[in-house]
Amino acid sequence: MPSAAWPQSLAGTPAVVVLEKALARDRLAHSLLLHGDDFDTLVLVAHAIADRLLNPPEAAQRRPPEQHPDFFALRPQGKARIIPVGDAPNPKPGTMRDFLPKLYVSPSVGARKVAVIYEADRMNPASSNAFLKTLEEPPGLTTILLLTTHPYALLPTIRSRCLHFRFATSSTPLGHPDLPVWKSDYQAWLGRLTEGVAGAEAVAGAIFALYGLIARFNAILASATAGIWDVQKDKLPPDLSGEEQEAMAIGIANGIRQKLFTEVERATVDFANPRLTAGRDSEAGRNVRRALTAAVTELERCSGLLRLNMKEAAVLEEFLLASLRLWTTK
Repeated sequence: MPSAAWPQSLAGTPAVVVLEKALARDRLAHSLLLHGDDFDTLVLVAHAIADRLLNPPEAAQRRPPEQHPDFFALRPQGKARIIPVGDAPNPKPGTMRDFLPKLYVSPSVGARKVAVIYEADRMNPASSNAFLKTLEEPPGLTTILLLTTHPYALLPTIRSRCLHFRFATSSTPLGHPDLPVWKSDYQAWLGRLTEGVAGAEAVAGAIFALYGLIARFNAILASATAGIWDVQKDKLPPDLSGEEQEAMAIGIANGIRQKLFTEVERATVDFANPRLTAGRDSEAGRNVRRALTAAVTELERCSGLLRLNMKEAAVLEEFLLASLRLWTTK
């Protein structure tokens, strides 16, 4: 049976070529930091690496990585989505102190072990320091994979002890059936702003439309999150704790809302581009260019608030209120 495929968007890229050569020569570093802008892609890469390490061609039986007895995983837990260190005498499952000793035991069925820390940036300081000691004296026959979309949230001493691979893939567009209509209505709202909003009735209409967009955005987010979680939870390893499942569900929601905000940016750029082309040297074209630049900057700032656990409705409201000011023809 062939090995797990690399993500299609990464096939033949320099990073994958380097990984394939290192795996073929049995020269892969003991600790890899896999980072990029799409966490789902990082998971696919990590599982492809684990599959090649745990299921060599001569293996009598091939098992999916997460079902392999020599595969160990550590994930964030609970609503706070933290990787806790655990009590020293008797650490609970899913904590760093419970995870690390497993890396030092001999492989059960093969020649190697693979340990994956999902969302490694969610380690708290105590977990980071405990894990650092393992990186300083890495266990033999174990490959450690750290996955994160925020590599600089890790301790510099952890980053310096890992071989880095960045997978600069754009997030896969969210295929929700209501999203195209939402984007079209959002662009139509921008169009009305550029035509001018004069008078109390027009201003009220623009604001009512703004809050309608927010309500529909929240409905799309809730529906997309529920749909993807229903699919994902059936694929979870059976030994995941309730806290780990809760953290994964929140992580999925965070990923979806980030994709939705990426779609807002794409819709904004798509709205502006034809107007920039048509009025390249005109005052109207220059106004569109200024508004687009300011809107994208504002959206990036607002998207950063999501990482501070600000509610997506409040973040979108802040962005759309700024857009009301930026795009309205004076």
